[in-house]
Amino acid sequence: MYGDPALPPDFVSLPYTNPEAPKGGQITLGNTGGFDSLNPFVLKGSKPWQLAFFTHESLMGRSWDEPFALYGLLAESIEVPEDRRWVEFTLREAARFSDGSPVTVEDVIFSFELLGNEGHPRYAGLYSQIDSIKQTGPRRVRITFNTDNRELALLAGMRPILSKAQWEGRDFANAALADIPLGSGPYVITNYDAGRQVTLTRNTEYWGADVPFRRGTHNFDQIKIDFYGDANVLFEAFKAGQISAVREFNAETWATQYDFPAILRGEVIKSTFPHQKPSGMTGFVVNTRRAPFDDLRVRDALIQAFNFEFINETLTGGALPRITSYFSNSTLAMRPGAAPAEVAALLAPFTDDLPQGALEGYTLPVADGSARNRAGIRAAMAQLQAAGFSAADGTMRDADGKPLRFSVLLSKGNAEHGKIAELYVQALTRLGIEAQVEAVDEAQLTARINAFDFDMAHFRRALSLSPGNEQRFYWGSEAAKQEGSRNLMGVQSEAVDAMIDAMLAATTAEDFNAATRALDRLLTAGRYVIPFWQFDEGLIAHQSTMKYPDRIPLYGDGPNFMPEVWWHQAE
Repeated sequence: MYGDPALPPDFVSLPYTNPEAPKGGQITLGNTGGFDSLNPFVLKGSKPWQLAFFTHESLMGRSWDEPFALYGLLAESIEVPEDRRWVEFTLREAARFSDGSPVTVEDVIFSFELLGNEGHPRYAGLYSQIDSIKQTGPRRVRITFNTDNRELALLAGMRPILSKAQWEGRDFANAALADIPLGSGPYVITNYDAGRQVTLTRNTEYWGADVPFRRGTHNFDQIKIDFYGDANVLFEAFKAGQISAVREFNAETWATQYDFPAILRGEVIKSTFPHQKPSGMTGFVVNTRRAPFDDLRVRDALIQAFNFEFINETLTGGALPRITSYFSNSTLAMRPGAAPAEVAALLAPFTDDLPQGALEGYTLPVADGSARNRAGIRAAMAQLQAAGFSAADGTMRDADGKPLRFSVLLSKGNAEHGKIAELYVQALTRLGIEAQVEAVDEAQLTARINAFDFDMAHFRRALSLSPGNEQRFYWGSEAAKQEGSRNLMGVQSEAVDAMIDAMLAATTAEDFNAATRALDRLLTAGRYVIPFWQFDEGLIAHQSTMKYPDRIPLYGDGPNFMPEVWWHQAE
């Protein structure tokens, strides 16, 4: 995106892999909930989230050791003009789907059209910005764009490629569970039990084993994914040796609960992985499509009432720092205090519509750590009164006498989220707000989230060091009205849209950073999410036979780290 990639054209392997890693061994991973689809590219159904990483490929692949850099995967070469109004890819002659059929230019063109028209809504944004996609040679395809957006050439390289022969003339969006999409990736689905288990087997005839981008990756012969009703049952299965590795997201649990016999015998190892990626946003999101969450004063009151310091101490031992903004823990995060000149200049045209704190500076409230959080409750009460609410009879009511009540939508499978919500509901009761926790199964949760059918819900949005067009799908005004989009809070803001446009139009890293920090200010000061804590390192407990490279990528752990670059080595 800016400057040159870090690796030379003749690189041997990605820097955080072991190109000599042995192939072999089997591992079992655990998911909570269930699944009713094995098609990760459509809106319908619940899917094992790992599938897209293991079974399918794109024209290019991301290096997790540098932001905004892609390298050839299905494509052996890439050509772009200075203005990036088009991009041309040349396919590798050896590229094959798992059934042995070649990956052709026709498959590429068909995949863009299929995903753009029938795929998950996240694919629609790029497709709407494509003017034409045409074959220009036996293995060459040119994609021409209709907008001035420098990132589109990279996004085009990241679209999954599907088989035209499999899907032409068929209902892709509503395919049955048994209709498993054919991919070109290192693994194929060889067995499944609906809602319970999926088995991925390494394709011994995988076409890309010697492609530099793939050397040292996808080393396990078999990856089995088992599904459990909730996180507690999953953890017990791990302790019993039925699961090979787990990611832990609770610091206190990590410190106090990993003392079971397999740990003491050295059969299971605890490993930590630092990273430099943004915190992203984790917390309770409010749906501003519904009153009274469309009122910033009410949203501010809900944040004031959230006793973070007490909840953090109760559930994690106070070990984890709070998320302070969407890009905190990174160079892209908004700076404390008033907006610096370059950020203020970007926000200046929207001064009359900016949320309070966007220009002058906004920070989350800090409680005294006590259970009662008197200062926070007083501040919340003041904001609710300013918004026209009163609680004279012990029930918070609006000007028409309607009680303020709402539900918090959660997954049945996550006990920690339930504990956070229970502590929060207790605080809301003191304000006269009637809140209740609504725990549902994964299928119902997915359907309701996609339809924006909730008041408040658990929210997690991972963000990278290379944010781009996906930000429109996360926070753009058009996405707020598009079911299935990631804009759960329903942000509709000209200022937010303009900051995303500025990010995409930036030609220097300095301009890009300023636009991203301005966006961070708008989202944080907009008070759409009640933030939880962040993790500045990944925590993985794993069987001692699972090994990983000495070098950890810039992004730390993720599905492209464990299990992608790990391998099996018998003791």
